[in-house]
Amino acid sequence: MRKVSPPRRREPCFGPNQPRHRPVCVVKSGEDDVNQIAGDSGSQPPAKQGLYDPRYEHDACGLGFIVHIKGQKSHAIIAQALQILKNLTHRGATGADPLQGDGAGILIQLPDAFLRRVCGRQGLTLPAIGQYGVGMVFLPKEPASRMACEQEMERAIASEGQILLGWRDVPTDNSGLSERTKEVEPVIRQVFIARGANDMDQDALERKLYIIRKKSGHAIQALKLRHGKEFYVPSMSTRTIVYKGMLLAHQVGEYYRDLRDQSMVSALAMVHQRFSTNTFPTWDLAHPFRLVCHNGEINTLRGNVNWIRARQQAIASPVLGRDLDKVWPLIYDGQSDSASFDNALELLLMGGYPLAHAMMLMIPEAWHGNPLMDEDRRAFYEYHAALMEPWDGPAAMAFTDGRQIGATLDRNGLRPARYIVTDDDYVIMASEVGVLDIPERKVIRKWRLQPGKMLLVDTEQGRIIDDAELKRTLATAKPYRAWIDRSRIALDALPDPAPPQKSPVPLLDRQQAFGYSQEDLKIILAPMAQNGEEAVGSMGNDAALPVLSNRPKVLYNYFKQLFAQVTNPPIDPIREELVMSLVTFIGPRPNLLAVDLDADEIDPPMRLEAEKPILTAEEMEKIRHIDLFTGGAYRSRELDICYPAAWGAAGMEAALASLCAHAEDAIKLGYNILIISDRKVSAELMPIPALLATAAVHQHLVRKGLRTSTGLVVETGSAREVHQFALLAGYGAEAIHPYLALESLGELHEYVPEVSPEESTKRYVKAICKGLYKVMSKMGISTYQSYCGAQIFEAVGLNSAFADKYFTGTASNIEGIGLFEVADEAFRLHQLAFGDSPVLRDALDAGGEYQYRVRGEEHMWTPD
Repeated sequence: MRKVSPPRRREPCFGPNQPRHRPVCVVKSGEDDVNQIAGDSGSQPPAKQGLYDPRYEHDACGLGFIVHIKGQKSHAIIAQALQILKNLTHRGATGADPLQGDGAGILIQLPDAFLRRVCGRQGLTLPAIGQYGVGMVFLPKEPASRMACEQEMERAIASEGQILLGWRDVPTDNSGLSERTKEVEPVIRQVFIARGANDMDQDALERKLYIIRKKSGHAIQALKLRHGKEFYVPSMSTRTIVYKGMLLAHQVGEYYRDLRDQSMVSALAMVHQRFSTNTFPTWDLAHPFRLVCHNGEINTLRGNVNWIRARQQAIASPVLGRDLDKVWPLIYDGQSDSASFDNALELLLMGGYPLAHAMMLMIPEAWHGNPLMDEDRRAFYEYHAALMEPWDGPAAMAFTDGRQIGATLDRNGLRPARYIVTDDDYVIMASEVGVLDIPERKVIRKWRLQPGKMLLVDTEQGRIIDDAELKRTLATAKPYRAWIDRSRIALDALPDPAPPQKSPVPLLDRQQAFGYSQEDLKIILAPMAQNGEEAVGSMGNDAALPVLSNRPKVLYNYFKQLFAQVTNPPIDPIREELVMSLVTFIGPRPNLLAVDLDADEIDPPMRLEAEKPILTAEEMEKIRHIDLFTGGAYRSRELDICYPAAWGAAGMEAALASLCAHAEDAIKLGYNILIISDRKVSAELMPIPALLATAAVHQHLVRKGLRTSTGLVVETGSAREVHQFALLAGYGAEAIHPYLALESLGELHEYVPEVSPEESTKRYVKAICKGLYKVMSKMGISTYQSYCGAQIFEAVGLNSAFADKYFTGTASNIEGIGLFEVADEAFRLHQLAFGDSPVLRDALDAGGEYQYRVRGEEHMWTPD
């Protein structure tokens, strides 16, 4: 095979104004080695190849904004914003070619006077401001594809009853761009759209432009043009416009000649310089987006996107009405975390949420464990917690709708954001101080954003609204505490039902059926029952991967946890306990866009709340009989995941299909809590692995748009260690009852003779909860709500077809076994449990996973 040397690259520069450089990435393509520099991919990242997967891209950047508090417009604000951008150059990056940037851009208010003048030159007359909108459009260079994209845009405008005024070519100067950037440079045009009805107000036109953009984008993607993915609309609004691209900071003002025109004025400007730490830069992924620019990572992205998709059938909006159906799919596969966040925020705004309200819903501050928070604000967050799971991760987020502009930090404050206020009514916020040379005598206030806090400037009111006033106003706008008191059902407060019936199957047989070993009792369960925490062990593991082992393995072992890396810091769950929460809401999720409930609303959506996701036997029975305690508001249905053992491994696929169908039918019959249970395991019935059953049902209901109509509770004998609980949570379980692990604790007298079964249960649940905190914090996630369904795992040794079907969105870079082999391993465990092996007649298998044992797991180092 011919070897090609990678091109020379500059060494990283860390001077105050020098861009950092990404390493060259060498990937294989077909039979030849191809040197591919990050950014050569055009308007889309490269396809999945080898160990690279574009779904797991993040970036770290610099952001800033400048705004005149009183709303006075000037070209100086745009010039100063571009200077801020230049002074953030060191927060950006280049490829091996120093002229090739990761992306930069600027968002400003719609420059009406400028647009009116330049459009007049080409005979285009614009209506009054607020009665027209401008779309900034990236189009393919290929003429036929470009024409098709423009036609679809014009068709969408006409079908929505609005008026196409015309198109304008945006003047650009690409002389300073690298040759590689020029190769993927789009054709950039502006489309002008006037309102179709004289009585349409600006907000209504703004919503119509939103629908036009979504509708045209869906239509173009449906054409499946070779160059269709090069179509992108950075902005389409009556209030704002975005100039951005795969540029360096200093290139933005040079590339877009519009920005040099003195008649282009704005009262606010938001800028962003991108540093792609482990991603490929593209024109469309440059910031700002339509509402936000972002420095950080959304660690829960996969779960957030899944929950958004799951809401499609259950969401309704009195503001958008039937137009709501036209926005789906809201988020396309392959979009970055920032682009996905922007799309979700945009839906909330178009659905009627005020800007700050929507940001507080998506990035709430730590409220559950904060004793200093006032009750009104706590009630606000508690009420909204059931509406949407937090978009969690380290993030500094600047946002604007063209009237208000602000910034907020994540609940941990893991990204920098500082601001100053001047005596001539300017607010300047950026990722660091000193982005503009402001004389000290003019600064009347300087401070930093604190964890979970928000800074908001309202140019229409002409004032800064501080965090306390802003949140007090929103928290007291509705009687959130009264609504919660009327609608909340606390699981702990429900009366204890009758105890569950004991299984007639011996404990030993059931333990063997779920793959228990003596090591599980001695090394996993006993330390938890004794100390209330996991045992400490070394990181070395010389045992074979499950896919290479000759022994049957539980499915959990084929998954590995992802963890925070590159620019993504983990959390210390002990010292930062204030921001951590295991509170879980079990059951259906309310309508996300039910914004305008009346203050005297007598029927707010019910909410079943549990302080922790690990359920005891008593709590499990409460959920099993929940209809008795809630007057029928909640109804649970048990889905048995056991099927006849006589069917063998070949029967599992059909059993899974039947399980998913029964789950769908149960929801349609009005059951809003589904209990996935393998309690009926016996010699005649073998269980589908609980993880597979949970993921299959969760993904099926997401695809059917029914997932937000029900809660998933898993009652399983297979979960016993923290990793297994984390997996069940990551694939959709809102609560888990490990009945067999809890029963096994009662038989641990040999290992913990001084601890009673009741006390050992408490300590075990405590240990699992501490372990979940640890797992979540490794990925920089603070709340169980965010972690539930987030799929922060990768598969090792599962084939991608199996993973795509049942664990959709999970990477499986190292191929391996499929459904039949997984079923066969479960069948082998079942046969060993209920067979006649003399070795297993009276005792569990020795194990050998952690320590060498004869007839145990193979190790690299053995006494032989």
